[in-house]
Amino acid sequence: MSNDAINDFSVALNNLLQTAGTLAQQQVELLTIGIKTAGQLIEPLVKTSSDLVGNLLNNCCQIFQNITSAFAPQK
Repeated sequence: MSNDAINDFSVALNNLLQTAGTLAQQQVELLTIGIKTAGQLIEPLVKTSSDLVGNLLNNCCQIFQNITSAFAPQK
């Protein structure tokens, strides 16, 4: 009888550890998918923002060039 109890305990412990391992693996996969999705969402925003800043700086440089050429003496 004690052998049956030990076997039952061993099976139950094995099932419990297997379930815990599966849950941990699913949590890691969920976190990985979340990070990947966040990266895919942020990527276009960063690209658009950097393009916008670049265009803004180019426009500012053109404005300054136009102002300096207006004040520069003409030959």
